[in-house]
Amino acid sequence: MKDLVEIIAKSLVDNPDKVVVTETTDENAINIELTVAPEDMGKVIGKGGRIAKSIRTVVKAAASKGDKKVIVDIR
Repeated sequence: MKDLVEIIAKSLVDNPDKVVVTETTDENAINIELTVAPEDMGKVIGKGGRIAKSIRTVVKAAASKGDKKVIVDIR
């Protein structure tokens, strides 16, 4: 999941070298934290949060085979 989020985020931003993705696993959830440069925040979130919602949808679809919940947090 970490690699998927990283590929998507790096293709959206102007500063792909400042994209940092961390993944932590809990008993029943996978937490993915995406950090980008402040000037790229709007490109990752999108108008009305559409791009952020799309990223979360793609990650949840990719994780649907597992029984863990996936949480994507954008910072």
